[in-house]
Formats: sequence, C-alpha cells, structure tokens
Amino acid sequence: MQLNFTNEAGGAISATVSSLVIAGWTGRDPAAMEAHIVELEKLGVKRPASTPIFYRGAAALLTQSPAIEVVGEASSGEVEPVIFSLPDGLWLGVGSDHTDRQVETVGITISKQMCAKPVSTMLWRFDEVSARWDQLMIRSFATRHGTRRLYQEGPLAKMRHPDDLIARYLGAGKQLPAGTAMFCGTSAVHGEIEGAELFEIELEDPFGKRKITHRYKTITLPIAG
Repeated sequence: MQLNFTNEAGGAISATVSSLVIAGWTGRDPAAMEAHIVELEKLGVKRPASTPIFYRGAAALLTQSPAIEVVGEASSGEVEPVIFSLPDGLWLGVGSDHTDRQVETVGITISKQMCAKPVSTMLWRFDEVSARWDQLMIRSFATRHGTRRLYQEGPLAKMRHPDDLIARYLGAGKQLPAGTAMFCGTSAVHGEIEGAELFEIELEDPFGKRKITHRYKTITLPIAG
C-alpha cells in the first residue's frame, strides 16, 4: 500500500506499507483496560485470549481518504497512535481503527478486515517524542446527527510504550521491519460506543505545542439482505 506523508518541515515522505499490525488491549492500568473490555463485552465481544494481543490486518485497508464506506450502521472509529517503520527509521502518526461492532461479536480478527483504517498525512519522527511518550495525548470527536461531542481523550501514559509492544510482538531486541504499520491501542469511550457521520482524531504533543490531526466522513451503504 502506497501512502504519502509530510513531516513538520513540509517535506514529502512516500512510503510503501506491506504489513499492518493492530495491537489490542495495550493499557498499563488494569482497571482502565478492564473498563474497555467491559465496553466491548456489552456488545457481545469475547474477552481477548491475551493482553496485549496483536491482530494482523490487510495493509490495503490503510487509507488517507477524507471519507470511507461502511456497510450498515454498526461500525465506529477508535483513535490510536500509529507507528510506521520506514527505511529511515520509525515515525509516529495517528489513525482510526474503524471497526464493524456487529461483526466483532463473531470474531475480532474478522472484524478488523471489514473497515478501512484511516491514517494521518503528517508524521513525527518517533525518536523526537519517544522519551516523553507518557505526556502525549490522543483525542477524538464524533459528529452524529449534527451534534459534535468529545468521544475519547487520554494520555499515552495509560498505554504501553511502542518499544514494549514491538518487543512483545517480535521478541526482545528485534526491530519492526520496514514497511510495517502498528496501531498501538486506544482510550475508553466517553459514553456509549456509537458510529458517527464525521470522526475527527488527533495526537497532541503538549511539550512541543503541536498536533497531528485527521478527519473523515463515514458513508453508510445499505444492507440489502
């Protein structure tokens, strides 16, 4: 999958991503992680076999389009930091693990294949923010029936550091292969899990007074039977 990014200096970054990894249940706080598991259990989603857990997805699902198409109204977005391993090192962006919640009750791995995975067009070098990972924030806003609300918000201190995730996924001392994108986890939803006509996501670096943002519309296709 060919993706086109920019860095803060306005430089163009063209990347071929051939592997998509979606890390689930990456929380450090057992209580907060349990809250997210309970959220999904209410929707009929079974508990994970392990925490964290690493799902593989088709790299072709990644998109930078301002709109995605989904079948029915059972899907919703999730803001996540995303690590991209490129030939010149690791980069950090933001994405949405948009998931069909109805299919998720059948199987999480299958549900990961049902929806496109929007990602930002801007990246930061990971080594510039790695040491202050805990201070970074993720946030999302959902607009539904014309009403915009804060959907998710939380510090990355609640999630495992990407170095830890990569070590758990590949083994200690191994590096994420170039061409890999890894979604690193999400925060609990404020209120109920629900879809949105417009979903806005952002990654904030308070120290650097900067943000990476992305927004996309959801186009709902009818279920004919």
